[in-house]
Amino acid sequence: MTPNAGRPVPPALKDLAALRDSVSAGRTAHAVGMVQEGGQLERLDIPRRAVGPRDIDIDIDFCGLCHSDVHSARGEWGTKKLPLVTGHEIVGRVVALGAEVEGFEIGERVGVGCLVDSCGECESCEQGMEQYCLNGAIGTYAATNPKTGEYTQGGYSTSIVVDQDFVLHVPENLDPAAAAPILCAGITTFSPLNHLFVDEDDQVGVVGLGGLGHMAVKLAKAMGAVVTVFTTSESKIEAARELGADRVVLSRDEEAMKDARGSLDVIIDTVAAPHDLNAYLRTLKVDGALVQVGLPSEDMPPIKPGALISRRLTYMGSNIGGIAETQEVLDFCAEHGIVSDVEVVTVDQVNEAWERMVAGDVKYRFVLDVNSLREAAASSETVGA
Repeated sequence: MTPNAGRPVPPALKDLAALRDSVSAGRTAHAVGMVQEGGQLERLDIPRRAVGPRDIDIDIDFCGLCHSDVHSARGEWGTKKLPLVTGHEIVGRVVALGAEVEGFEIGERVGVGCLVDSCGECESCEQGMEQYCLNGAIGTYAATNPKTGEYTQGGYSTSIVVDQDFVLHVPENLDPAAAAPILCAGITTFSPLNHLFVDEDDQVGVVGLGGLGHMAVKLAKAMGAVVTVFTTSESKIEAARELGADRVVLSRDEEAMKDARGSLDVIIDTVAAPHDLNAYLRTLKVDGALVQVGLPSEDMPPIKPGALISRRLTYMGSNIGGIAETQEVLDFCAEHGIVSDVEVVTVDQVNEAWERMVAGDVKYRFVLDVNSLREAAASSETVGA
């Protein structure tokens, strides 16, 4: 079927008509990805599928750089098929709609997060928790989609085609570059806060102050919580306070940790390196919960069962959020004026940005300006003509 069949193109967007027609047979996206194991990110071209009846074709403007991109592309979470284009914090504009798409318009600002499909039939999917699909949720990159036969490629690219059920409305009052990390860092921290009904005056701890941690602080404060940040770095004390933290505890300081004992209702642990959780568990009240959202690539030190039993504590994990909940956090952020603190980089800076991200040298999230990729590709095409 012809994309957007039977729908008029708004006059201000008539320049998109030719593009709309061209994507009916699929198109090529310029991208940057891992081509060779152990190498660096390189520029390449990737095919995007033709727009089907339920599909939305998106021209990407910005894509956040997530630490999980590095883990995946470098094979730290298992070997991945190469070439691989990562990126799952995608913000762009709709350029074509399948004939059966409803609720979206040409030119609208939209987003794509960590998922592009799921079975849609299992108990988790029926409950709006596609991230826990019992038959395997389809990641935005490095996954084979049984419905389309594609090996998914992510948002470090100029365009993407996604089923309408996995496309999100990005409110226009959010800065598009700073909004991109909400689609991973934002929903990853919002979901457990939401699940545990964090509300006014609840005592919330946040372990780590990186891309995830700084969003956890902002979101918990907007929910009305009193926020304590745990950090190993004295240099982050003032930064945590600037973000709104009510208390900052140096976790290496035994006296400070002792003073924090029994004071918290919920802890969101965002650290992606192995660390001992037992000291943090002691800071929880009776019936408190520690939620693990940071995913270390190595095993963690064991939890002592007595720490859980002595105060009826819960240790749990949380994985991003479903599509409805991701839309909820976007709307929540728009209402409360919350975005990620970002440093926008060009395609020529992306390898350096990855190295800086691994070293913790970012405050707090890198975002790729995809227009720089378009410009680089256009320049190369001109030179080669």
